[in-house]
Amino acid sequence: MDASGWRADMALDIPLFDEAHRALTEQVRQLLDAPDSEFEAGMAALTAALEEDFRLEESLMEAIDYPALRSHREQHARVLATLHGLPPGDLRAGRTAASLIMPWFELHLATADTALAIALRVAAERGPGRARPQPRRG
Repeated sequence: MDASGWRADMALDIPLFDEAHRALTEQVRQLLDAPDSEFEAGMAALTAALEEDFRLEESLMEAIDYPALRSHREQHARVLATLHGLPPGDLRAGRTAASLIMPWFELHLATADTALAIALRVAAERGPGRARPQPRRG
């Protein structure tokens, strides 16, 4: 991934996601460029932003009874566990983790978030309360 951040081909055409993802890529870029004296605070802010973004995505998945909720949530949890597990004050570990966020994010966006965006569009087309087809009883 280009360390400069957001690219047009990353858009999912869901404004809520695209705005959050654009902000995330900018925040990561700024963190990678941050001086050591500002890095730990920047990493804490990024972690908090990821937690908020992940909560939003997961609430949307719950609302549409998304079948891949568990695996998507597990991907989020692994990232957060890694970030929360960084030793305080260890700039080397922190910078290494920060440098891996964008490659992970690009893969996550191209797979899990793209599938979620499709499911959200399908759910919106079906209307409220009809997110998933009901099994036929026969």
